[in-house]
Amino acid sequence: MKLVTCIFNGQTVVGACVDDGVVVATGHIEHADNMLALLSAGEAGLQAMRGLIASGQHRVGLDQVKLLAPIPRPGKFLGIGLNYADHISETGRDKPDYPTFFTKQSTCVIGNGAAIHVPDISEKVDYEGELAFVIGQRCKHVPVERAHEMIAGYTICNDVTVRDWQQRTPTWTLGKSFDTHGPMGPWLVTADEIPDPHNLSLKTWVDDELRQNASTGEMIFNCYEMVAYLSQAMTLEPGDVISTGTPAGVGVKMKPRGYLKPGQTVRIEIEGIGMLTNPVIAEPAGFCVQ
Repeated sequence: MKLVTCIFNGQTVVGACVDDGVVVATGHIEHADNMLALLSAGEAGLQAMRGLIASGQHRVGLDQVKLLAPIPRPGKFLGIGLNYADHISETGRDKPDYPTFFTKQSTCVIGNGAAIHVPDISEKVDYEGELAFVIGQRCKHVPVERAHEMIAGYTICNDVTVRDWQQRTPTWTLGKSFDTHGPMGPWLVTADEIPDPHNLSLKTWVDDELRQNASTGEMIFNCYEMVAYLSQAMTLEPGDVISTGTPAGVGVKMKPRGYLKPGQTVRIEIEGIGMLTNPVIAEPAGFCVQ
């Protein structure tokens, strides 16, 4: 299933994208007040969603809704740095012995079609096309062989980064957390439809120029190893988002630099999931996350 969070008739609802429409679940099945509630219900919530889809009821056209990020405000939004060998090579860094995680603040999240802002204080805004996964159940100390059971589904993330601000601190947090710099979506594809997340084509375009072209099989630390590693330190909860790193082709390593500019559009396509598309604009005066 392609689970979505969207605005319909002025209200934020959850549902599932089917063909060219959305089956609205909020108000029609239990555990569907929001995506966190639906994921927290586990298999019971997913089965209810499947039943609603099969009924053919409560379906509206895609043109009647505005898609938001599937997890509009995740409790944890973690990224991993230096997780593709070709990206490590282009940065000139050494291969890490352990996964290098950082935090993106949840206020950076936007959905498909929403604008990425270039702030007044920096012109070094870069894209990073990435596969992301979403935790489906509360867990701790998860062995690698059971880690797949903890993943509710997969989505696309653009780990937008303000490079000069990233380099101001070894934690990278500020440079990764500017408002609008966490595009995610367009939906959450449930894990049963992605039998092998480590064999997916990943491509990123800026306008019509293909900048990144890789396979998720090139990750150094795979999704299941990430779950096992993180869960040694912290309790993972439904709705937590982990973005799995970017391959080579980022703008900062192009000659000349390929930073994002107002008027451009970034498209990230991942096999089996779909395409995440976001225009780039100058940050509007007085902008504040709602």
